[in-house]
Amino acid sequence: MAGPTTAERGERQQESSGPPPARRLRLPRPRTIIILTVVLVLLGAGTVWLLYGSHWTRVERVSVSGTSVLTPAEVREAAEVPVGAPLISVDTDAIETRLSRKLPRIDTVDVVRSWPHGIGLKVVERTPVLIVQKGGKFVEVDDEGVRFATVSQAPKGVPALELTVSSPGSSAASLRRFGEDGLVREAVRVAGAIPDAVAHVTQVVKVRSYDDISLELGDGRSVAWGSGEKGAAKARTLTALMKAAPDARYFDVSVPTAPASSGS
Repeated sequence: MAGPTTAERGERQQESSGPPPARRLRLPRPRTIIILTVVLVLLGAGTVWLLYGSHWTRVERVSVSGTSVLTPAEVREAAEVPVGAPLISVDTDAIETRLSRKLPRIDTVDVVRSWPHGIGLKVVERTPVLIVQKGGKFVEVDDEGVRFATVSQAPKGVPALELTVSSPGSSAASLRRFGEDGLVREAVRVAGAIPDAVAHVTQVVKVRSYDDISLELGDGRSVAWGSGEKGAAKARTLTALMKAAPDARYFDVSVPTAPASSGS
């Protein structure tokens, strides 16, 4: 009988020898681990030193942008940025809080780090939409009804706000219900809705009650506006009414669907 073929002998040898042994996973040598650990520690220590200990990343300058009435020097003084301190350690929130407290004219401010040596103060100032005369000075009121500054000279083109709500009746009731601040905000709401052509000649916004607000124009004309509600509709109606009755001296748009004009 013939013996096994070469192929058969190979198959038997493979079966008897079993599966090939699994390859061992080589673990890093202790020496390699130590070296990597030292490198990481040195990198971390170097980063900390660079941010906190090095003169390369310390505050050297404070830039101010966006000012109009305020000066950059006023903003820098109020901000109290710690020049010479590590840039990473500067408390930007604290700077924003100081500026808002010390300079009410600032509406918003963005404090940014400008690596490697700078702090930037990006300021947005409040803009007056009404002024309130107080003694010989003027209090500026912004579009949110915030009284933010007192100035000795009235800004040009800003109407005066007159509150005449001390008399008995609906005026006094309106004052009790909404408070002076609420009535000021309603006047601001009206001022923001006046059409541009009329706003340029509006000298006084007079508040007798919440729903009795009128405008006095520089040429002697007057407008009964009512409350701040439906401001866009009232603005459109007033524009059309003035075109239709150019010689009128009095306009009433308190009910925009039933406007009226009189006088000549």
